[in-house]
Amino acid sequence: MRHSDDPEAIRPRKPRGRPFVAGNSGRKSGSKNRTTLVAESRLEGETDELVRTAVALAKAGDVVMLKFLLGRILPKERSVRVELPPTDGDFDAVAAMEAILVAATTGQILPSEASELASIVAAYARTLDVTELRLRLEKIEENQGGVKP
Repeated sequence: MRHSDDPEAIRPRKPRGRPFVAGNSGRKSGSKNRTTLVAESRLEGETDELVRTAVALAKAGDVVMLKFLLGRILPKERSVRVELPPTDGDFDAVAAMEAILVAATTGQILPSEASELASIVAAYARTLDVTELRLRLEKIEENQGGVKP
């Protein structure tokens, strides 16, 4: 039996736990859990020493600690620079895509970065096409004597 054939799968699930009383929206946004408050109070004044210890462990060769620290320090994304062909009035999407492909195949940028750049170029090209078509349509309507739906 497929999951979609199961009558239990169609029924909406009941909310878990006790619902709030009318007018009570629950915990305020930004409020901290009791466990978090206890942990923060115990670590108060110890953060500098803990960070120094973590750095010392990473320098001593603790790979897990090194990955943890680098994950917190290094940026999640990097800026990439790809030389795209100049746009003097006419945008050449094919030339831009070729430049991105060359950058990806030569190792300048990662394949995932090339994919993101290609989608940006494609969206820009579609926007230009739609704008050009709209202008041409307006010009045709103007020549036909202002016929507009």
